[in-house]
Amino acid sequence: MVYVKAQKSKAYFKRYQVKFKRRRQGKTDYRARIRLINQDKNKYNTPKYRFVVRFTNKDIIAQIVSASIAGDIVLAAAYAHELPRYGLEVGLTNYAAAYCTGLLLARRLLKMLEMDEEYEGNIEATGEDFSVEPAETRRPFRALLDVGLIRTTTGNRVFGALKGALDGGLDIPHSDKRFAGFDKDKKELDPEVHRKYIFGGHVASYMKTLMEDEPEKYQSHFSEYIKRGLEADGLEALYKKVHAAIRADPTIKKSEKQPPKEHKRYNLKKLTYEERKNKLIARLQALNSAADDDEDDE
Repeated sequence: MVYVKAQKSKAYFKRYQVKFKRRRQGKTDYRARIRLINQDKNKYNTPKYRFVVRFTNKDIIAQIVSASIAGDIVLAAAYAHELPRYGLEVGLTNYAAAYCTGLLLARRLLKMLEMDEEYEGNIEATGEDFSVEPAETRRPFRALLDVGLIRTTTGNRVFGALKGALDGGLDIPHSDKRFAGFDKDKKELDPEVHRKYIFGGHVASYMKTLMEDEPEKYQSHFSEYIKRGLEADGLEALYKKVHAAIRADPTIKKSEKQPPKEHKRYNLKKLTYEERKNKLIARLQALNSAADDDEDDE
């Protein structure tokens, strides 16, 4: 008989430790997280803030989060689905929309902390790298970029949100190597290319290409733009108005949607003892009456 070596012995299984739930689900990179939330012991429970950016199919989520023993605490948040309030109704997940969401979060947070007048950030988006300078009274609000599980490639939308937060007045340690328009050979950022992405120029050029080469595809691909009368040449002006509107009023607006008057119930209501007793009596009476009717028929 051939000898087969046991690769995983009883000792292995006795010592086996199940990984964290979010690691099993593939949602959290704990190796990256521990480096973001680790804080010096002599900081005495001072929060260490993270600028968290996440993308879904239809939305962008930007949050300022700090970790605690009880769980993560969200100090402020902004979402791309809020942008229609500022005049941007379509294209809510592209690079330009990510910039707007980051800008909205930065201005909202600084207004909440009463630092918005002290730190105005970069009012005109030029595409150049910008870092906020400390004022005489209060230091700028500092946070670390948390990108989650995405690949940090040059021109990724997460860096559009980062640029928006930087221009909004937040202090986030960064490099310009991952912004759209960075030339790997020259090792420098081209501000004009970056500005083009911030104001939706890449979308506008694609619109023009489709309009000339594939009109039918243009009609289906940009149907929402056409419905609202948005053209390629008018996108930059639109984004400028959105940036100005965000700076004018970044506060959260409560939803006007009314809560449902009656909550839907998908399971049976739990009966009390008396209700169950009466229900049983009624059922027995119904059975008895049905049996009496059968006897009368016979």
